[in-house]
This record gives sequence, structure tokens and C-alpha cells, in this order.
Amino acid sequence: MGSRRAWRTCPLCEALCGLELTLDEAGGITGVRGDRDDPLSAGFLCPKGATLGALDGDPDRLDAPLVRGVPVGWDEAFEAVRDELSGVIARYGRDAVAIYIGNPTAHSVAGPLYGSALIKALGTRNVYTASTADQMPKHVSCGHLFGDPLAVPVPDLDRTGYLLMLGANPLESNGSLCSAPDFGGRLKAIRARGGRVVVVDPRRTRTASLADEHLFVRPGTDAHLLMALVHTLFAEELTSIPEGLPLNGLDELRAIAVGFSPERVAPVTGVPAEVIRRIAHELAAAEHAAVYGRIGTCTQEFGTLASWLVDVLNILTGNLDRPGGAMFPRPAHLAVYRKRRPFTTGRWRSRVRGLPETMGELPVATLADEIETPGEGQIRALITVGGNPVLSAPDGARLDRLLPSLDLVVSVDPYLNETTRHAHVLLPPPRPAQTPHYDVALLAFAVRDYARYSPPAVPLPDGRPAETEIIARLATIAAGTDASTADLDELVIMTTLGRAVAAPGSPVYGRDPVELRKELASGSSLTEQRLDMMLRLGPYGEGFGADPSGLTLARLRDEHRHGIDLGPLKPRLDEVLCTASGRIELCPPAFAADTDRLAAALDAPPADLVLIGRRQLRSNNSWLHNVPQLRGGSNTCTLQLNPADADRLGIAEGTLVRVTSRTGTVEAVAAPTDTVMPGVVSLPHGWGHGLPGTRARVAATDPGVSVNAITDDQFIDPLSGNAAFNGVPVTLTPLRAADSPSLSSVSPSASSASPSSSASG
Repeated sequence: MGSRRAWRTCPLCEALCGLELTLDEAGGITGVRGDRDDPLSAGFLCPKGATLGALDGDPDRLDAPLVRGVPVGWDEAFEAVRDELSGVIARYGRDAVAIYIGNPTAHSVAGPLYGSALIKALGTRNVYTASTADQMPKHVSCGHLFGDPLAVPVPDLDRTGYLLMLGANPLESNGSLCSAPDFGGRLKAIRARGGRVVVVDPRRTRTASLADEHLFVRPGTDAHLLMALVHTLFAEELTSIPEGLPLNGLDELRAIAVGFSPERVAPVTGVPAEVIRRIAHELAAAEHAAVYGRIGTCTQEFGTLASWLVDVLNILTGNLDRPGGAMFPRPAHLAVYRKRRPFTTGRWRSRVRGLPETMGELPVATLADEIETPGEGQIRALITVGGNPVLSAPDGARLDRLLPSLDLVVSVDPYLNETTRHAHVLLPPPRPAQTPHYDVALLAFAVRDYARYSPPAVPLPDGRPAETEIIARLATIAAGTDASTADLDELVIMTTLGRAVAAPGSPVYGRDPVELRKELASGSSLTEQRLDMMLRLGPYGEGFGADPSGLTLARLRDEHRHGIDLGPLKPRLDEVLCTASGRIELCPPAFAADTDRLAAALDAPPADLVLIGRRQLRSNNSWLHNVPQLRGGSNTCTLQLNPADADRLGIAEGTLVRVTSRTGTVEAVAAPTDTVMPGVVSLPHGWGHGLPGTRARVAATDPGVSVNAITDDQFIDPLSGNAAFNGVPVTLTPLRAADSPSLSSVSPSASSASPSSSASG
């Protein structure tokens, strides 16, 4: 038979790159290259995607379930879950069960389509995800501004002429909440057409080095800088709000901004007042401009205010919902006829710290509190899906100490990592080549409207459940029913069709859902039938006969196997706006109230040294540390600090340094560099491998330290509950010369860990 080719979307980050795979007779991936026919990525391939074959064939991946460390059959594993989970619920109630859903689930079909069913079946308020360690401030901001927390404007990179970017390093992360293959090439194109790129970051990253201008900013002060830009736009009459834009709160915002002049915020941010004024004038004067903030603006104590002010600037300069500005993608699988209910938060609060619910979940920063604190509602069981909170939660060392106290831990993960080593039942999903792919979550953030479906390149072995079936079966077990996974899919299909036929504006309004059900692709899996239904009902869909030329899953799979370009982003504010007033709420009361805290911080004495994270080109969180081809080079766990701070503290290149925060201590090798501003130290996220009970042999050869052993679970953004990983006060103590530049270790007082190749977030 020989080798053969298959095409799919890369599942390793948010960039949505198309891949061309070469497979041998046994189904192993022997070659990976960029898919030149993909209309979005056009052959672009990063080092991570090039190693998909090594990840797929990693001998440390599990291929059978484990029950208390012993390999068992699938039916036995699910029965173990049923017996033990039902016991916990019977003894303590449903809120005694918690679920944590990690970052990798956003890169799958299974997570977005089946995760909500599992949460609903559990019936618990103790829901946690990687969102509150990453991006929740942006969702809270957009929820209050536009009514829909998932209506996130993205910069129209291919048409903008001026891009102001804060807290983002897409040349190494490949972009986030902004899916854009070859982000670096798109930035170069802005400059090539006469545009300008300005990057604001406490580090001179690879992205900052590519930009026209880089501005150092003190960690945690992005909101001050952005508010000073807002102040300048108002004070110097530079606003350009389109006539007829439905907008509330303009006068209230103007009044708040008065106290944040460039001169007032400059000493706090480190950005000179005259530079702030110039940037405001450049934004206002640009024919097409966009402001984009990402993880650095979210993972700080003013994360929601910073995320809010990014879009405030886009609105005030007339660049929201406008070509070349910040626009709302229109994914092919999301129906546009169904309006969401206006956004709200705080429908319930966490038991111990009283932190508010947001988007149906509680902040992961309080997960350890809920496990440790006795009383009614104390967490007694934890289900993790594609996540490793021992690494990704703040003060992860504390969580690591608490997991053995639980009655039950169930994990869906391909690796024995630092969280799943505590699992009583571990259910590994199939490898990537055996898994279908459609970016249900990430296409909502793409810089062009685009769709692509990748069927499995390799069939599943007999008896091996798909990842969708694993999560669906957990849902039926959690619900306490004898329903099959097929019953769950049928319920979702018929419920969705029932709502569609009852919705005015739907392409199937007034039709019979039973007859529509018959038209979905026969012979395909129920998961594929659900995707087919979503595409048919979507804005480019066939509409069950309403538009015979429209999209169906079969058409996307068979006629557009490299993906389909649905065109540049289009203005669609009227489709996404769903606030109670029907207008953009420019100055939500909760945000206005929190600006008092922002103002008070102007007079707070700064910490001597603060900690920030660091993205690395050949890593996505910690997914890829067990891939040999991605180890070494710049992908090391070192402590970066400014040479002036190093000289002041007596720290030389290669010195082993103790880093201490309120919560713990780690030891790492110093790497002085002028790419980090004075007063800032940086450790990368995703390290700390090799703990007993894990199985990631490559990663364990150079374990590094977990930065989240020294982040603080009490340090959060109060509006969203998001963990504030950036701006954590630390002290440094030089110890001795290290044995090698890559050496780093965790002190016993703060032992923590990081996830294996595909378990993070």
C-alpha cells in the first residue's frame, strides 16, 4: 500500500493552520508540512505543527484506561466511575463534585460539543476552566459592552493601517483570541503597505522586535495607560464616533477619564506622557486602526478594565465593526438568528471566598479553598478534562498537596501528568490522527471568515471510544441514567432543531423538526451529524434546502477538504449586540466603580521586583515538553531579569537564584537580559516536570520549575475572578553558580509541577 497523504487543521494552538500529513501503512505520521492549498494559512507551518507526528506517536501516551494505576478495559473503567461518583453524590450532594476543563478542549470537537452536557449532567456549581487563568476578563468586558461574552472583536489584520498591541506576543504564541496563521507575516504586511505596528510589553519580545515601536510598560498598569489614551482623546477632541452608533455611557466615561491624564499615569506605567499623547494622536489620525490586547492584559489585577478599555479605544476612534478596525467574525457553524440573553454575572458565589460566578463557572483561584475548607458543599471529587490545574492554577503547589485528600479524581487525558497522577480513574482520548477536527471554539476569533473540517486520518481500533464518546458517556453516568451516548446526541439534535423551527428569521422557521432530522447525513457519526446540522443552520448554510448552494458538512468535507475562504470580516454589530438596552454600554456601572481602585493604585508604592510569565516559540503552555525535537535552544526554564537589577543584587549569568513570593519559593538559573525592563523578572509557564507517578520521560530530563508555585491564588482581578499571574511581588536571593544554563529546580517548600505534552490550561 505504501504511504498516503491526509489533510487536517493543526490542533496545537489557535492559529488554525492547515497541515498535509504523510502516513505509513500502519497509520503513523511520517511527515508534516504546511497545506499550501489552505486558503487561510497558505502553507504556513510553525515548529510546533511540524512535530505533530512525534506528539501523535509519543510512546508515553496512554492507550488504555487506568483504574488506580492498573490498566483495565473501557467498560470496567466507566463502571468504576459510575460506582464511585454515585457514592460521592449520594453521601455529599452534587456540589461536592467539581469539574475542571483545560485549554486543550478548545482545540477539539469533543470539548465544545460535549463539555456542556457533562457540566449539566453533574448539576454542580463547582465548575472551573482554564478561562479564569487566561481570558475571562475579555469575556466579561464584551459581555457588558455588547451583551454577549463570546462576541469578541478581533483586529482586522489584513486591512488595518495601525495596530496597537498590548500584552501579546503572537510571534511566539501564534496569536490568541485572534486566530491568524503566520501572524508575523501579517504584521510585516501592515508595515509593507505603509502602516505602523506599536507593541506595549514589559519585555522586548520577538513580536516587539518586529514592530515599528516597542514601549516598556510596568506589569499591571496597562489599564492606566489605556485610560490615559482615553483621557487624551476626550481632552484634545480626537474622538471619531460614527453617527448613529447605538451608544450609552459616553458622558460617564468622559468624567471618569478626567483623573487619568498622561502626566498622572506616566510615573506609574513607565511610559512618558508625551509618548502617550503621541500614540493617542496616531490612533485618532489613522485611516484604519485597531487596538488589540491579550494575555498580558487579562492576567493582572486590572484585567477586566484593561480588556474593556481596549474596545473603548476602538469605539472612540470609530474603528469598531469597521474594515481595518476591530471586527466580529461570523463563523459558519453559529446561527445568527438566535439572540443570546443579556450577559450577567454573580448568579451564585463560591462557598469560601464569595467570588462571583461568570459564564457558569467559578474562578480557578479558589478551587483549592473549596477542597480544603470543611463544611457543607466541600469538594470531595474532581473531574478534569484535558487540564492540569496543578500547573495552571495559581499556587499550584497547594492544589497538588490537596488532591490526594479527595474521595475521587477522574481525568480525561492522554498522559500521566502532575494532576492525573492523582487520578483514581484515567481515561485517555485517542491520538490526534484518529480524531476528527473542526474548530468549534476558535473559528469565532478568526481574522477571516473560514471553515474547515478534518475527518480522522486513521480509523479507531475496534472497541476504542472516540473522545466525544468518552465525555458523552461520563455525562450519562453523571446524570445517573441508563441512556446511551447516542441518546444524548439525539436529544441535542432534536432540541436544536426544535428551537430553530420556532425562531423567526431561521431558515427553517415553521418547518417540522422530525422531517429536518431525516435530512442529516446518514451513515456518518452522530458527532458529524451535529456538525452538519450546525453548518446547515449557520449564516453560510444550505438551510435544509433554503439555499441549495450553501454549506453542509458533506460539501465542506468533500469539496473543500483544504478549507473554504468565506471572505474578509464584515460589519455585523447588529447581529451580535444583545444588551438589555439594545445599545453598546460604553461605561458599565461595575467597571465605573472599579476605576476607583484603578485611581487608588496611582498612589500605591511599587514593589521592588514583580514577576511575569513568558511565552516560548516551541511550546504551547506545556503541551509539547515531551517532544524531543522541541527541547533545547531558547525553550528553557530560566529566570530573565534586567542587567541593572542583576548587578544591584549580585546576580551573574548562570547564577542559581531563589525566587520567593508570598506563597512559595523556587530556584532557577538567572539569565540577565536587556529585553526585560528594570524591576521585572520573567519565568516561562509550563515547567516543573518529573514528579513521582508521572510519565513524561523526555520532559523529565530537564524538568524546570513551575512558575505557579510562586503565583498567588489571592491575587485576582475582582471583576472576572481571573488569576493575576503578572505583577506578583517577589524577592531574589543569589545562591551559587549553576551547573548548566538550563538547570532549574523546585525547592521542597514549593514543590509543583506542569502538564505533559497535551494536558495544560
